[in-house]
Amino acid sequence: MENLIALLIAAPLLGAAVLLVGGRRLDAVGHWIGTALAAASFVIGLVLFADLLGRSADQRTLTQHLFSWIPVAGFQADATFRLDQLSMTFVLLITGVGSLIHLYSVGYMEHDERRRRFFGYLNLFLAAMLLLVLADNYLLLYFGWEGVGLASYLLIGFWQHKPAAATAAKKAFLVNRVGDMGLAIAVMLMFATFGTFAFGPVFSHVGDASEGRLTAIALMLLLAACGKSAQVPLQSWLGDAMEGPTPVSALIHAATMVTAGVYLIVRSAAVFNGAPGAQLVVTVVGAVTLLFGAIVGCAKDDIKKALAGSTMSQIGYMVLAAGLGPIGYVFAIMHLVTHGFFKAGLFLGAGSVMHGMNDEVDMRKYGGLRKYMPVTFITFGLGYLAIIGFPGLSGFFSKDRIIEAAFAKGGTEGWILGGAALLGAAITAFYMTRVMLMTFFGEKRWQPDENGNEPHPHESPGVMTIPMIVLAVGSVFGGAFFSIGDRFLHWLEPVTGHSEGNSPLSAWTVTAATMVCLVIGVAAAWAQYGRKPVPVVAPRGSLLTRAARRDLLQDDFNHVVLVRGGEHLTRSLVYLDHTLVDGVVNGTAASVGGLSGRMRRLQNGFARSYAVSMFGGAALLVAATLLMRAV
Repeated sequence: MENLIALLIAAPLLGAAVLLVGGRRLDAVGHWIGTALAAASFVIGLVLFADLLGRSADQRTLTQHLFSWIPVAGFQADATFRLDQLSMTFVLLITGVGSLIHLYSVGYMEHDERRRRFFGYLNLFLAAMLLLVLADNYLLLYFGWEGVGLASYLLIGFWQHKPAAATAAKKAFLVNRVGDMGLAIAVMLMFATFGTFAFGPVFSHVGDASEGRLTAIALMLLLAACGKSAQVPLQSWLGDAMEGPTPVSALIHAATMVTAGVYLIVRSAAVFNGAPGAQLVVTVVGAVTLLFGAIVGCAKDDIKKALAGSTMSQIGYMVLAAGLGPIGYVFAIMHLVTHGFFKAGLFLGAGSVMHGMNDEVDMRKYGGLRKYMPVTFITFGLGYLAIIGFPGLSGFFSKDRIIEAAFAKGGTEGWILGGAALLGAAITAFYMTRVMLMTFFGEKRWQPDENGNEPHPHESPGVMTIPMIVLAVGSVFGGAFFSIGDRFLHWLEPVTGHSEGNSPLSAWTVTAATMVCLVIGVAAAWAQYGRKPVPVVAPRGSLLTRAARRDLLQDDFNHVVLVRGGEHLTRSLVYLDHTLVDGVVNGTAASVGGLSGRMRRLQNGFARSYAVSMFGGAALLVAATLLMRAV
């Protein structure tokens, strides 16, 4: 079975090569080729998953060695794949949700003349993401990491004729480069510390390294995770990335790419367990981001950007759980999987709404769409109930376990983290209820566009609604399936480890508190957007609302501190270079030149001048001799 691991990556990689090189002769069938190869990778994943289930827990790690890239003394870089419970979970999520999004894209991109190229980029992204999660060492993981960055750049900027899309792609690429430097430095530190990149030797020798070195490695890994997973302070690219086609938002920014940082932290659990200081930073980053994203999501009128803020917040929950150590690793991944179901479904639902509304994204110009799009309304509504943690649905099981784990951290830290998670649950209920009410309820608010064309909302074709229905089923039943008998916990525990912690609150108390927060959030949203008509033009709003509309001034901060700060730093360095460095060099040269010019006047070619010089020199020598004798 080990020989099948490489085929997981080879199938979408072959699709990318064929679609991007094959030319226009494949335009008529390219989308089906891409979808078929994504589905083929999913089928191979199911076969491998069935094989792992048939093995005992300690025999569920398969490796496949392809070749040694640089086999020299003291440096071994191997292309080896590792399939265990953690990577298998990601394989099924990436290929399963990815295949559904490929199918959805067949309808969504039907009229795009570059559809074949789009599916080639989708296949390239799947191949890179699978390489990332199947790598058996950090160097190979880095290749997949960079491949994901390249594919996301191509997909976000796919509609490059739109200046906003081109700018968003460049912004995502540059911000992620900052995080990628963290991963590069972490890999270098690992090799300097352990003499290898491979997971097994690194994790088994963690105890031989100092806590300071482990903390440095862990913080660099966290920096990398912040870039890919859009966590504070590297979160600014996610909202702008919504300029890409909606299937891209569903694939990259809901189920796969933004979860890469969570995977990196959980995969590196042994390193973080040896660096408690770094773990604390991880929890702080997660808690701050879950509140940051939730607040931003409350003020967005663009349906995709509201969901982008939600993604940032939900990934914050996962990072918070991952920072809790063995108490939260399993629940971070469990929420990651359930989030893949309901958030991908929500994005596809948003795309379905846009498809029926002439690509309008402003929710203030929607209203009453449940009557025109019943399938979209039901599937989107189930995703909404799942994300707010409605009892019995997926988010209820996964998010509640994270909140329990936060309180189980114990002490003041546990109360602060648990309180932040509860507050985030209330805000989540508010902004998601706001999205539902503004989109599907109330009276219609759409108007003719500047060309006089009025939208005629209608349900999307079956090729788009079928993936939405499948994801809605996962949103409803996924959490219960994973939680019954602690099925998911027992599956991942051999890889991630698990401990119960010591919570000051019982599970029932946490659940009751979460339900109270849910009701408060829903009621507040209903009071503001359900009881009275939604204005077509957004009111000015409070100071916090205006700041949230501008992403809590994150771009302003980056511009002032990083862009302008960088400009001033560059100018200062140029000034110092001209005045100090070049000044010393040029001054020395000028001094030598001036002295040389004066000395050359002594060599004028006249014999009388030389005779006078010789006489003067002889006189000085005689005078010095007489002076010495007198002394």
